[in-house]
Amino acid sequence: MYRAVTRNIEVQVRPFYLEDRSDPSENRYVWGYQITIDNQSDEFVQLLSRYWHITDGTGRVEEVRGPGVVGDQPELNPGDSYQYTSGCPLSTPSGIMVGHYTMRNKRGETSTSPSRLLAGSAGDAADGELASPHRPPSSR
Repeated sequence: MYRAVTRNIEVQVRPFYLEDRSDPSENRYVWGYQITIDNQSDEFVQLLSRYWHITDGTGRVEEVRGPGVVGDQPELNPGDSYQYTSGCPLSTPSGIMVGHYTMRNKRGETSTSPSRLLAGSAGDAADGELASPHRPPSSR
């Protein structure tokens, strides 16, 4: 699991390899990730947008940006949490996915909360990489 805290907004990420949706013979490796966003601050925030920078094992980059997450722009009062699950297909057995959420408080001030979506082979985490069971993560 990975976590980051910015302005008392905690983002936790639990990545997992989706073997049943992957097809290595077709260069398709699918990762799922469960995100939990905890508002540990003393003020209301709303998640406005997301940005992901995805790099596969060959260095090919894809950027994803848009409003909210999974069709929602959740509003979190102090102490509230929001959780969702999504996925990311790669054409190589490994890669890196980093990004951030843009949040807004009641005063209209915005901030970004960084996040990393990373995983290792068969649930064994390797910092900085997504690696399917078909290619173990590099050792660091």
